Amino acid sequence: MTAQATPKEASMRRESGAGAMPSVLPGILLCLAITAVAICLQMVEERSFGHPYIEALVIAILMGIALRSAWQPGERFRAGIAFSAKQLLEVAVTLLGASISLGAIVASGPALLAGIVGTVGLAIAASYGICRALKLPARMAILVACGNSICGNSAIAAVAPVIGADSKDVAASIAFTAVLGVLMVLGLPLFVPLAGLSEHQYGVLAGLTVYAVPQVLAATVPVGLMSTQVGTLVKLVRVLMLGPVVVAFSLLASRLPQEGGTAKPKPGRLSLTRLVPWFIVGFLLLASIRSLGLIPDAASRPVTQFAGFLTVVSMAALGLGVDVRVLARVGGRVTLAVTGSLVVLIAISLTLIRVLGIA
Repeated sequence: MTAQATPKEASMRRESGAGAMPSVLPGILLCLAITAVAICLQMVEERSFGHPYIEALVIAILMGIALRSAWQPGERFRAGIAFSAKQLLEVAVTLLGASISLGAIVASGPALLAGIVGTVGLAIAASYGICRALKLPARMAILVACGNSICGNSAIAAVAPVIGADSKDVAASIAFTAVLGVLMVLGLPLFVPLAGLSEHQYGVLAGLTVYAVPQVLAATVPVGLMSTQVGTLVKLVRVLMLGPVVVAFSLLASRLPQEGGTAKPKPGRLSLTRLVPWFIVGFLLLASIRSLGLIPDAASRPVTQFAGFLTVVSMAALGLGVDVRVLARVGGRVTLAVTGSLVVLIAISLTLIRVLGIA
């Protein structure tokens, strides 16, 4: 005769067995609803202005934060929100590798390639130093540094799970970085007359400083075709830096200080899966396959679009996990840190243009 399961045992069986999917479904549906609204708002921007000044993933996280401020999701939503914020994001990062090709990057020349790599490295180090000087937590400092130095929201979203960043740190970094990203699109063209930049030089500057590829297009199209082509190429090189940077931080993650009263985890047996997360391996693998020409443009485009969709869903989930009161307490310091980091990045980029003699 089989013993009757206790309520606790029954609950555990539901979570680990057939009840696992229903448990995450309400939270996923909530994130999808926010995503749908965010995408619709971006489409309205595109029809009104020709391009989005605020991308759907930024709208999604801001909507999530706003909804979380007015209403706290109940227990039935939490598992799905957590699943969307972590697992779906990891899948999205993996799929982004299908959009990266090494051929055009190699053809751009060793001097510019080395300069871009050096700029990213210097910017990350300088940004991290500024953030720590302003007493920001180590993990948030890394998120801000990577967001400013590589590719904004995508870099923050990719680095966050590797270093074990809290959702509030991720949301704060993305929110403030996103605001400055919009200001960059609007204000960066002023450097053409102020600094006397040519279309080629401005393209390099935009590619090195603007956060997202669509924002690079928005910032360069008004200046000229040459700026758009150069800016896009330089931006792709910066995006490619995301893989090595994430791998590097996965190696350093165990050495980061444990903040917020948590105990430092005990070191365990060294393994490849601990050093390099599965989604980074997948990202690099897809990038290599794409570079060999085994993923055609016709296949790469929908994969990249689906990755972008999953990223928006994940950003909605991150927003739903943020208490706006916590965000407000760190707002001033984060704003100063992001602004200071961006100023340093622009200065490094202008110096590189002069040193390389880019005409």
